[in-house]
Amino acid sequence: MKKNELFEMTIDDITKDGQGIGHADGLAVFVKDTAPQERIRCRIIKEKKNLAYGRLEEILEPSPFRVERFCPKARSCGGCTLQHISYKKQLELKQRHVENCLSRIGGVSDVAERMEPIIGMETPLHFRNKMQFPVGTDKEGQPSLGFYAGHTHSLIALDDCPTGHPVNRLLMKAFREYLTEEKISIYDETTHTGLVRHFLTRVGFGTGEVMACVVINGEELPHSERLIELLSGAVKQYQTFFRLASVSCSINRERTNRILGDHSITIYGETFITDTIGNLRFEIAPESFFQVNPVQTVRLYGKALEYAGLTGVETVWDMYCGIGSISLFLAQKAKKVYGVEIVPQAIENAKRNASLNGIDNVVFFTGKAEEIVPELYKQDPEQYRADVVVVDPPRKGCDQRLLDTILSMAPKKLVYVSCDPSTLARDVAFLTDGGYYMEKAVPVDMFPHSMHVETVCLLTHKG
Repeated sequence: MKKNELFEMTIDDITKDGQGIGHADGLAVFVKDTAPQERIRCRIIKEKKNLAYGRLEEILEPSPFRVERFCPKARSCGGCTLQHISYKKQLELKQRHVENCLSRIGGVSDVAERMEPIIGMETPLHFRNKMQFPVGTDKEGQPSLGFYAGHTHSLIALDDCPTGHPVNRLLMKAFREYLTEEKISIYDETTHTGLVRHFLTRVGFGTGEVMACVVINGEELPHSERLIELLSGAVKQYQTFFRLASVSCSINRERTNRILGDHSITIYGETFITDTIGNLRFEIAPESFFQVNPVQTVRLYGKALEYAGLTGVETVWDMYCGIGSISLFLAQKAKKVYGVEIVPQAIENAKRNASLNGIDNVVFFTGKAEEIVPELYKQDPEQYRADVVVVDPPRKGCDQRLLDTILSMAPKKLVYVSCDPSTLARDVAFLTDGGYYMEKAVPVDMFPHSMHVETVCLLTHKG
């Protein structure tokens, strides 16, 4: 196999980042923009020892699961890698991916019998309540917004994104108008010059409150009153129920790929917006972690609460609690909930959210879960014991020290909310060796048209 060589192959499967998998000359070949059971011709663009990467040249026999993309920029934009595959098939792929990880990495036997069917969306469009648009310039030097092409910093200019809330189209238009009208300089990451880096939006689906945050390489935003006027008009144009509730600037003067800076300045309205999940209300700042798909979040947290099986007498630990969203759901059914999170601002938000909802049986701690929980449990095992533990870790999964502490606490139930099936499966294997068994699990589709999938997993103590 040589670079630029052409091969015909059938796509057998899809990788976890949405590339098709075929085989040629005894090697697995990864090809973007392909679908299962598709016969293709591809050109080899990179060869490694045990695999190769190809570029799609021609579809010889289309997949029965191939559909027309609803976004004209989907192929170039790195966001929706599965948009050319029917939504029903997308859900099947995600279900199988979770099952394969739990079986192969987690060592779970009879995994299909323990899995519930994936929870998908009735209408998998306009589901995101948060968008982060890099800002650049087009060939004429005019401001443009969009997304980076996959694995690059090449900006794909967009007027709208069909996965975001519909008000974003008007907000993007208003922001471009502001940049053009006021001749605001655009950040150049090569020279570290220019002012505006990103444009972030949040939308309260349940409250109609809209937030805009401009990330700048400076200390202030010129002519901000004009920006507020344009954004406010855009929101009013969308719907009278909606209102512009917060505009801020996030200061990021670092040579970094990180989007938000360490602090922000509110230039209009409140420092946060509010939104609802079920019957609970939450305050959300620009930097807050808050699930981006509110429709599916209700279902995700509902499953976590169902799996916890609370009766009102339990003590619960919510580890990696963020702004307290899962903690407050649990607190409505538990005797006591302890939450822990490393981000101080998130804990402040969590405390405010508890007060906002009149919930007083939750205590929040700031720090690394793997440090706070073992120390508290060592100090007072009776007070800080757990009947139920809920973990919602980052993509890397749970820290080893935290898993060791969970095993020493030996809660009856462990509800694991995961954003990565591979690390979930790894931790399930460890917990199984420590005396637990996976009773059931369910994938939840939070990000249609990508291979990203969340999973709620119930592990029960064998004792």
